Amino acid sequence: MLRNMRILHTSDWHLGRSFHRVGMLDAQAAFVDHLVETAIRERVDVVVVSGDIYDRALPPVDAVEVAGSALRRLLDAKVRVVLISGNHDSAPRLGFAASLIDAAGVHLRTDPAAVGTPVLIDDAHGQVAFYAIPYLEPDLLSAAWAIPRRGHQAVLDEAMTRVRDDLGRRPAGTRSVVLAHAFVTGASRSDSERDISVGGVQSVGVETFGGVDYAALGHLHGRHTLAPWVRYSGSPLAYSFSEAGHVKGSWLVEMGAHGLDSTEYVEAPVPRRLCRIRGDLDRLQHERDPALADAEDAWVQATLTDPHRPKRAMERLQQRFPHTLSLSFEPTGGRQEDPDDIRRRSVGRTDAEIVADFFADVADRTISADEAALIQRACEACRVTADAAS
Repeated sequence: MLRNMRILHTSDWHLGRSFHRVGMLDAQAAFVDHLVETAIRERVDVVVVSGDIYDRALPPVDAVEVAGSALRRLLDAKVRVVLISGNHDSAPRLGFAASLIDAAGVHLRTDPAAVGTPVLIDDAHGQVAFYAIPYLEPDLLSAAWAIPRRGHQAVLDEAMTRVRDDLGRRPAGTRSVVLAHAFVTGASRSDSERDISVGGVQSVGVETFGGVDYAALGHLHGRHTLAPWVRYSGSPLAYSFSEAGHVKGSWLVEMGAHGLDSTEYVEAPVPRRLCRIRGDLDRLQHERDPALADAEDAWVQATLTDPHRPKRAMERLQQRFPHTLSLSFEPTGGRQEDPDDIRRRSVGRTDAEIVADFFADVADRTISADEAALIQRACEACRVTADAAS
């Protein structure tokens, strides 16, 4: 029996990113360990990374080292790698020396002009054509590609036209995989993805990827199956509390003789669970609710509902939930002020008076004369600094 090609689909590593000021590089390195171990255990032939390898255009050196380690170890395991740039990556920097390292088995694709030129990889059934579509910036490509329409749908339609044109010239039975970094209709966002809207529109239709055997998508941080052949792997780690319910990992994809044969989700290790808790501070501190007990070892986002803002709220919460990272206030029965009323009360008053009122409101008490004098001096110092700068 001929062996099918096995592909591991991952994306959105965001190497170098932190989570509410907690450095994530150790967790990202642990994911790389998991990725390499999975590739070896599952006899993976190709790893595809669908963009956002780094979190910013100029990644820190240690993040680059983690990426380099991942590629070296995959090549040592005889695994080919196809990567595209995402909207967080610098395409020119990520694609540096791409043509030189192609021969090693790492295929970096960051140039939109090459979307119709596949990476061809053989298996027992013939060739699989990997078409790599990096993140496409509509306003930069509309003129270059002579596209009359503006937006993500227009540039991705053009990219997929080039893909299908090339595929149509290939021998009959050539199977195809597309990598793309985009927001496809039918998927849901989380809070940690950067907005890519153009003219208020950022999504493209799932039908855009018709005519190929598998579309390995990146950009959204939750896993999604939009069609059997169109999937997001999601990010390997959570980067916002909106991802508290996500299962993180990668898609293990098998390509048979006639196209997509099977998919399986391989879960990745997480450094710490995410929990969202809500209630008044005393209840959160002392109630023996099992759900609260489960949060004691998790990264926590807490919403306090006390009528007035409690003193030392973060410090007190962390006595029970030491990994509390985010704290917000939504008072129940507390004073709710109309923004227009706040603006009216600010008219004709000095900066020091407005700041003093704010502190008095937060502390729920009248500030002392010494505190008022300190606020006055601070406001004057800010004004002097601003005048000097201008």
